[in-house]
Amino acid sequence: MSDLRGRVALVTGGSRGIGAAIALRLARDGADVALTYVNAQERATAVVREIESLGRRGVAIRADSADPTAVTAAVDATVERLGRLDVLVNNAGIFPFGPFEKVDAEELDRTIAVHIRAAFVAAQAASPYLGRGGRIINIGSNLAEFVGRPGITLYAMTKSALTGLTRGLARELGPRGITVNTVHPGSTDTDMNPADAPHAEAQRAQTALGRFQSADDVAATVAHLAGEDGRTITGAALLVDSGANA
Repeated sequence: MSDLRGRVALVTGGSRGIGAAIALRLARDGADVALTYVNAQERATAVVREIESLGRRGVAIRADSADPTAVTAAVDATVERLGRLDVLVNNAGIFPFGPFEKVDAEELDRTIAVHIRAAFVAAQAASPYLGRGGRIINIGSNLAEFVGRPGITLYAMTKSALTGLTRGLARELGPRGITVNTVHPGSTDTDMNPADAPHAEAQRAQTALGRFQSADDVAATVAHLAGEDGRTITGAALLVDSGANA
């Protein structure tokens, strides 16, 4: 486990799935955690209660990642309510699916806003608060590096942009002792993509290990990057995908 005692993290999209697992893992490792949500207030509140049951402080902040003003406000609110910011996890995401010919301007703009602009704006807002040892961790997708089927061009495009953002920020923030990385999950067992769904077997067959990973598997990698043991990892894109991209 990483020792995150005395540190504060913000996890965007932390009310469910991978985001909730990350928020809880960081809390178990000692961090106070703020998380954002859009509509799932009850689920966000439940995650905060779990964080508090671990003896840590938790805060749920309503913020739509498609709104840059709300993203900046969430960063500021984290510092105001928890006193500082050490770890930013850009996790919020959506999953557009379908032929690229049918993607309209609204869907294109929203996906870019949630996956790319929000991560950029959040990092920009967090930068003045992050000290030496600060962390920015972007949650991408293994589909950013290997697109194995049609219908996910928009998703893959926007997730792949996080790799460029990560490398650029690693250079810009490295002199201040801040690391920036991307974690690319593969098929992960969540309510959005359950491992027992009818389509799951095809995804499982694409992996080297023949399995989905859990949200906790992804969270463990995030926790490593957030802790002292991750201090020399920066500018990296790490696959947590059971070998789907091997």
